[in-house]
Amino acid sequence: MYWIWSIMLLIVLCAIAYVAWNYLQIKKLSEGNEEMIELSSIIRSGARTFIRTEYRTVAVVVVILALLFSLFIEKTAGLTFIIGALMSTFVCIVGMRSATYANVRTTNRALETKSIGETVKVALQGGSISGLSVQAFGLLGLLLILFIWKIDPTAAGSGFVAKVAGVKASLIRISTYSLGCSLVAMFNRVAGGNYTKAADISSDILAKVRNDLPEDDSRIPNVIADFIGDNVNDIAGNCSDLLESFVATMSATIMIAVSYINEGNIQDSTFLHAHLYPILLAGLGLLGCLGGLASAQFKKKMSDDPSMELNLATWISAGATLVFGFFAALILFAGKGSVAELKNMGFKWGFISPWICTALGILSGVLIGSITEYYTSTSHNIIQDLVDKCKKLLKQGGEDGKLVTPTSQLAEMATEGEAFVVTKGDAIGSRSCLLPILLIGLSLFVSGAICGTYGIAVASLGMLAFVGATVSIDAFGPIADNAGGIAEACHLEEDVRAITDKLDAVGNTTAAIGKGFAIGSAAFATVSLIVAYVENCSVKIAIDFSSYVVVAGGIIGGALVEYFSAMLTDNTIESAKKMADQGDAILTSKPGVLDENSPEKLEIADYNAMIKTATDQALRKMLVPSILAIVIPAIGGFIFGAQFVGGLLVGATVVAIPRAIFMGNSGGAFDNAKKYIESGAIPGHGKGTPAHKASVTGDTVGDTRKDVVGVALDIFIKTMSTVANTLAVLFRT
Repeated sequence: MYWIWSIMLLIVLCAIAYVAWNYLQIKKLSEGNEEMIELSSIIRSGARTFIRTEYRTVAVVVVILALLFSLFIEKTAGLTFIIGALMSTFVCIVGMRSATYANVRTTNRALETKSIGETVKVALQGGSISGLSVQAFGLLGLLLILFIWKIDPTAAGSGFVAKVAGVKASLIRISTYSLGCSLVAMFNRVAGGNYTKAADISSDILAKVRNDLPEDDSRIPNVIADFIGDNVNDIAGNCSDLLESFVATMSATIMIAVSYINEGNIQDSTFLHAHLYPILLAGLGLLGCLGGLASAQFKKKMSDDPSMELNLATWISAGATLVFGFFAALILFAGKGSVAELKNMGFKWGFISPWICTALGILSGVLIGSITEYYTSTSHNIIQDLVDKCKKLLKQGGEDGKLVTPTSQLAEMATEGEAFVVTKGDAIGSRSCLLPILLIGLSLFVSGAICGTYGIAVASLGMLAFVGATVSIDAFGPIADNAGGIAEACHLEEDVRAITDKLDAVGNTTAAIGKGFAIGSAAFATVSLIVAYVENCSVKIAIDFSSYVVVAGGIIGGALVEYFSAMLTDNTIESAKKMADQGDAILTSKPGVLDENSPEKLEIADYNAMIKTATDQALRKMLVPSILAIVIPAIGGFIFGAQFVGGLLVGATVVAIPRAIFMGNSGGAFDNAKKYIESGAIPGHGKGTPAHKASVTGDTVGDTRKDVVGVALDIFIKTMSTVANTLAVLFRT
């Protein structure tokens, strides 16, 4: 059955070739006028400088940890750790570079064609480079490890210096590969989030609050740093985040299969099929994503409804993955091995059991995205239609047929002032937690009931098996945002800005959906990793919640999530204040820039100093939070033992998931409520009014929530779980 690996490798190479072709096609498009070319060059250069500087620090940490793994755990573990870090790095660089080329070309396509459909095509083409790279490179790294070393469940491993009893070489290679991806993702999210939100908050304060200027007015020096931040966080950070989740779920599934054969529950042939299934599902899911995205890209004429086109590409990708998943289960499990062995794995309904778990994961991902869209968007979706029908039955519909969503209600609250905005936004965020968590819990329960612990891991992978499409749609958001910013900064005509504004509004929703999807997938992935951790300990443990050791670990794990959140928030706000004050000083030194009667009014203030400050602040404050996720489980395991770490992981997960959903959805609602007011949807309360300024306050509060804390929490718990898996055999039980 190893021919499957070869076919999967061929699919990966086809995806990479398609990515390369898209990249070249994007670069062939015109960038527009001289001002647009200059501004896009500044954004590209600033993003490249940030990533290059960040990776100098990351490289040092990676090399040190790789040496420690090879010296003290398993000889090849350092190499697989580096492979994981490299795959994540490649994805970040490819995604970020393609986005910084696609943004200005999206603006220019709107300028040339005045067509929403044609403009969407360019932005989606740029986004597809990011999305397909995530799935292709994540799978490529794992395939390389499997081709070079194969999977030998019984092979013992040892370091160059130390030999630890119970180390399984294959498990360590897989877990360290996943950990390499996790480490880069953590650095990217922490540093990128600080950079982009410090720039965004400070530019909002300077432009909208202090000077009554448009959001992306290039005379504000912080604005240029904000443009760059969209790429280093929303593109590079998101790519490494989802790649890490994708790799973690594949790794957890394989590790659970290894535990079955080591315990004598299955024989070699059944084990072969069990550890091939996640590879086959991931590869076929990538094939489905290629089909879904190509169907949009090669469509002769796109409609003027960007949401419909993007949703269609996602549905095609998810549907194809679901169908392919059925055939994968049929090929590998139907008539393979004994019925008793499948029952030993927990398969209640034979070969179809893992496919049902896959379907649950896919369905959960789509529904979590729809729920997120309902709470953060001001337009209709499936959930909104259901809510409207229920309200009509109860005779509680909106006034005069007006669409009423949580976000539009939040915008209406802005007319009452900042306190009402923040309070209502908090309520929306808290309310939005229940349904996604119910979905996650139900899917995990059903998956475990019909397919055992293997089913839980497969459900996790099901949600991420079409991650190439979801990241592509998510990356559409920052590309559209940058395109709109370029149109504003370069003073293009109103009809161009109208197109980019529409894409930006859709992009805000796709970004919010992407964050919901990332958090949901993190919940599944972390549960899979916790299950794998229990199996990977030197002596198999059962996490006993009547034990004071486990309860202590759980309480501390929850508290650490809150401390981590506070640390990121403090860091971002401190950076934003420093940048706002610096921006004020720059503008004070050149008063003519903001004077409508001055010949200097079209000048751009000194942005280089602001870019340097944003970079320095982000990189200076990224190390401690990033290392925290690695150090905590290691110290806890060595001092207090495996049970304590088990409690730590569960406690952190239980607190982090609702916290992350709250942060992401309240932040998304704040952002879109501001845009709802700016669109003129509330008569008499447009731009520059007290209601608008109140919504800007809400957006400022939400910025740190959705783009710093919310997106980093999911990596925090995944990284801790991956570290625990890597070091499990070293912990005392």
